[in-house]
Amino acid sequence: MTFNLLGLPEYRVISSPEELEHDFHFQIEIAKATPRICPYCTGADVVVHGYLKDPVIIKDLPMRGKRVGLYVNPQRFKCRSQECGRTFTDTLPAVDEKRRMTNRLVAWIGKESIRRTFTSIADDVGVVVNTVRSIFHDHVTELERQFKFEAPKWMGIDEIYIIKKPRAVISNIHANTIVDMLADRNKKTVAAYLTRLEGHKSVQYVAIDMWAPYRDAVYAVMPQAKIVVDKFHVVRMANVALESARKSMRETLTPQQRRGLMHDRYVLLRRRADLTDEQFLLLDGWIKNYPMLGEAYRLKEEFFGIYDAEDIQSAKARYAAWANGIPADLVPHFQPILTAWKNWHPEILEYFNHRITNAFAESANAILRALERAGRGYSFEALRAKILLLERAHKRTRPRFERQFRGGSQMIAEPTFGYGIPGESLEPPAHFRKFRSHDDKKSVHKTNDEVNLGVDVSTLLRLIEQGEF
Repeated sequence: MTFNLLGLPEYRVISSPEELEHDFHFQIEIAKATPRICPYCTGADVVVHGYLKDPVIIKDLPMRGKRVGLYVNPQRFKCRSQECGRTFTDTLPAVDEKRRMTNRLVAWIGKESIRRTFTSIADDVGVVVNTVRSIFHDHVTELERQFKFEAPKWMGIDEIYIIKKPRAVISNIHANTIVDMLADRNKKTVAAYLTRLEGHKSVQYVAIDMWAPYRDAVYAVMPQAKIVVDKFHVVRMANVALESARKSMRETLTPQQRRGLMHDRYVLLRRRADLTDEQFLLLDGWIKNYPMLGEAYRLKEEFFGIYDAEDIQSAKARYAAWANGIPADLVPHFQPILTAWKNWHPEILEYFNHRITNAFAESANAILRALERAGRGYSFEALRAKILLLERAHKRTRPRFERQFRGGSQMIAEPTFGYGIPGESLEPPAHFRKFRSHDDKKSVHKTNDEVNLGVDVSTLLRLIEQGEF
């Protein structure tokens, strides 16, 4: 009865368990003698040399909400070889080599450490937090060996401020997936990640905001990739400039006017084409009564219009006309845009060659923040593992098929989906598994490899909404 309760066939329970307020204590012995081989010289000439003076305590899975300790006195042996003569103890079966706990407890802690705080697990099991942290790292390392995400041809690098620090988020723009989260957004960290990333030389485009360490890391590790400054990070600066101009004129307004302007500020931040008739009348009133505000609004709209250009040359011309048209009293408010364009214009203009954006990252970041709020007490490492190693949220491509006609030497491939780059599709894998089709004139080849594109954000959101995360 007690044996079945413990459920470890490698051991026998030799007395009734002792039940305390928070713990169960089991006195056990090894059920089957282990081969008596000296671990030092591998000789078999060994003799029993008594037992350990004090029992060894092995931690096991919690039982009925209580911690479990297994007490065992392993036998000691002595090697009778004249060259060795050393003593050793019985090997404890089903016990982790690095820790005094059962293998099944180590596996349980590894799984629980991704979804729970380390402190709560340590309290449930009766170990120190550092032990849980060590098992967590081993568990995550093993899982990461199993899950290898495809290097995105269209990569996004953005950041999110979680757990008191800005963290770099790597995404696959074309697949709308999260590929990784880094501990910080420093050049050294980003460059080290890109260097380790298998297939980084195949990355073609990288969308970033105007954070120099991202640019420097990409140029250093992936010089073949084209860097595109995200459009939305650039045009957002025009709204910031408009807000700066609006706030600067508050001193000239009455309290009632200031409240009105504050209330109507959303009208100023919207594009003219998106205004309703009522909103347009509000805007027109502010512009007519406050010319400087009207000029700031004009500059904001014209700056947005630069991104309507069809090519780089047209965009350059529009920017030059826009910059030359800034009134002197508004230059201080729009100076950040002038400085950014000066320092980043090659990467900003690259958008007009490759119109990719990292807008997807904004929705991904919103989900990551929600997960952080729901999991107060998580370490960054645990939150990262919780997100990246959730297999149900991984987005995979199905194996593709190719057809080869026996009568000719040319392989005719079935249509495949590429990464959205005109005229380009994925290269077929090198190895195929062959099987016969119903048509004797043809043979069909099936790819073995399945590509994992990362964590699908829409699936992650669905799992959160369903309470399955």
